[in-house]
Amino acid sequence: MTDLPRMLTLNPQDNVAIALDDIDAGDFGSEGGVALLESVKRGHKFAIVPIKAGQNVLRYGQIIGQATQDIAAGEHVHVQNLGMGQHAQDYAYASEATALQAAPEGKTFNGYHRADGRVGTRNYLGILTSVNCSGSVAKFIAEAAEKSGLLDDFPNIDGIVPITHGTGCGMSGENEGYDTLFRTLSGYAQHPNFGGILLIGLGCEVMQVSALVGGRPIRADGALRYMTIQHEGGTRKTVEKGLTELRGIAELANAASRKPAPISHLTVGMQCGGSDGYSGITANPALGVASDLLVRHGGTTILSETSEIYGAEHLLTRRAATVDVGEKLIDRVRWWEDYTARNKGEMDNNPSPGNKRGGLTTILEKSLGAVAKSGSAPLTDVYLFGEQIDKKGFVFMDSPGFDPCSVTGQIASGATLIVFTTGRGSVSGYMPTPCIKIATNSEMYALMSDDMDINCGDIVSDGVALTDKGAEIFEMFIHIASGGQTKSEELGFGGVEFVPWQIGAVM
Repeated sequence: MTDLPRMLTLNPQDNVAIALDDIDAGDFGSEGGVALLESVKRGHKFAIVPIKAGQNVLRYGQIIGQATQDIAAGEHVHVQNLGMGQHAQDYAYASEATALQAAPEGKTFNGYHRADGRVGTRNYLGILTSVNCSGSVAKFIAEAAEKSGLLDDFPNIDGIVPITHGTGCGMSGENEGYDTLFRTLSGYAQHPNFGGILLIGLGCEVMQVSALVGGRPIRADGALRYMTIQHEGGTRKTVEKGLTELRGIAELANAASRKPAPISHLTVGMQCGGSDGYSGITANPALGVASDLLVRHGGTTILSETSEIYGAEHLLTRRAATVDVGEKLIDRVRWWEDYTARNKGEMDNNPSPGNKRGGLTTILEKSLGAVAKSGSAPLTDVYLFGEQIDKKGFVFMDSPGFDPCSVTGQIASGATLIVFTTGRGSVSGYMPTPCIKIATNSEMYALMSDDMDINCGDIVSDGVALTDKGAEIFEMFIHIASGGQTKSEELGFGGVEFVPWQIGAVM
């Protein structure tokens, strides 16, 4: 990588460079470099050599698309002259999987030890709904609990979180969509960041409360109660009963207090949203360093957003621990190709308008930057959306690229922390799991400092090393896991971001 005053080339094979600030037409990208034929904004690309129509355009030493017309050296490269083109890759399963050196033991965080052996980073009470029809009642119970001061007697509890959503009925009870929602609700019901759960249904819905709780243990600590509105006799009686049950759950949850735990108990979901041209050169690779550090300490990191690794999946299959793991990932990619085709979509229905304004042109380019979050650790396994993660190390969970939905799946799978990189700016939170927001550029960080926890723009502006920034992110993991507040928690986010993946017909 050559870091020059006003531009950045990421690989010697690249035929484009990234502008590190706004460069006017006639100016040089660097001393002795090519003169720009037109103005190029910060984070956008320009050609550093002539590129013929149909020729591959390379960034990171990888194909990000093909020129749709001849491009002169110094010309802005973006949607007007760059398209997808062919991008077949050699998956070379498990050919580059190299185990990371284990870090010394002894590093800990202060978390909540649960009866099933897991360790939470928060201690909330959850009011979980089986169907949209019970959502308002769940909120009524939470509001009544707050007005009554129910938690005043329980200082070890962080709060009450009503988990409401827009599905649970009007669906088949035997298909992929049902199974996905079932995994999601079950994952939240047993999440270690909840000290207890009150599960509420209406009574006649497809996603029956009895199916969720019947014939299997939900929580080893017994801190789960459930009811249906129809059985209790309507709204008011359900609220009254709910408050009584919530107090009983609170007594169990309040017995927990923070105690040291090895950081191998941390599970971190990694996300990026509102990406820009800096995402793949600052925040995402820095997060990759942090991911490797956590894996070296025995922890778990989760990469997701299958539609946003498209075109870069070969970088993950090569790091798969086994051929079978690599094939599991490609099976999900093929599923997505079919899923988008039968719904008259396309895998290149991305980047978003905001991504494009930030300098990203094709899904190939965005995906290559997104995969940088995964560091260099071997890919241990691949999981379905909301499937319980039962292996340590770096893993992949299938999900859409829509951030609230993807995070919902990661939390259902067991993520006790979320870390979210953004170049355009993002405002969201994901109770019961705290979310660390990382800015890719210093300008956005300064503009939205009330929402951003860490600035990675100084990697470019001040020459901060990726290793140092990765270590800073890693230490933030431990600080937040031990009870430190993220900006999104301080602002009160997390009440509307539970978004299950709704697959199949709504009937």
